[in-house]
Amino acid sequence: MTIGQAEVEAQKKAAADRALELVRPGTVVGLGSGSTARYFIAGLADRVRAGLKVRAVPTSAESRRLAEESRIAITEGIDGPLDLAIDGADEIDPEVNCLKGRGGALLREKIVAHASRRFVLIADETKLVGRLGRGPVAIEVLPFLWEATSRAIESLGGRPQLRMANGRPFRTDNDNLILDTSFGAVDAPLGTAIHAIPGVLEHGLFFGMARAAFVGSATGVRVLGELA
Repeated sequence: MTIGQAEVEAQKKAAADRALELVRPGTVVGLGSGSTARYFIAGLADRVRAGLKVRAVPTSAESRRLAEESRIAITEGIDGPLDLAIDGADEIDPEVNCLKGRGGALLREKIVAHASRRFVLIADETKLVGRLGRGPVAIEVLPFLWEATSRAIESLGGRPQLRMANGRPFRTDNDNLILDTSFGAVDAPLGTAIHAIPGVLEHGLFFGMARAAFVGSATGVRVLGELA
């Protein structure tokens, strides 16, 4: 089913609004990156202006900018895990595994997700898939001898393409490169194999990390997984 962009945006906002219900006074929250996360940050900003006290850990320069503009308190030094991380996804399967990274912030997103007690996804219904791998897997690599890293990824059956922006190689917030790699359907063992390649810093496969997902749909917000 094809839906219009206005409906997609409405679903993103509805999912983000539901996720805001998880934020309590004093929460240390990881702020995701991308178009759906922007709705969450905007909603959180409204609550902060109304008096809510939270601390936030942004996963990208863009998320940091949005938080700073909204006067959301930012922290990067915490004693213990984050209470909550909220982020969008490019693909979500029925077990709430997800594919992320098409915005280029996958390394910091995964660090924050791993450091959080609860990692919850927000998305519109176009992001739901039967199995991950409908689109390419973003793989963040060191610039040093990246061509060799790319060949090693090819040996796993992938078709890597160096991500470009404005006619030059795209650089992440960490000043690394992204190889967008098509594999077809993917699984957790593939993620382990990618990690084992020298030069690979992180990939966009998030298996067994998200607790739940709020997914906007034409009939309301669906909850996948378990929030408890």
